[in-house]
Amino acid sequence: MLENHWQLQDAKSKFSNLVDRAQHDGPQVVTKHGKDVVVVLSIDEYKKLIKPKTNLVNFFQGSPLAKEDLDVTRSKEIPRDVEL
Repeated sequence: MLENHWQLQDAKSKFSNLVDRAQHDGPQVVTKHGKDVVVVLSIDEYKKLIKPKTNLVNFFQGSPLAKEDLDVTRSKEIPRDVEL
């Protein structure tokens, strides 16, 4: 067994140890029937994974459409009547 791999039954019975190892030693892999099925990682590692690489303004400025002359004006027409 690799240092960061846990069989499911060991992960369940030693969950506290699994969490400690994830916090201090990095992501821990849980296997089921010999196959990797889940990874347990610290909240800090998780936040690094989900953090956007850029903010929204930079994202739009980097868009291929940023230099296009898009018409974003709103129509002044009266909306149609809808029966409810």
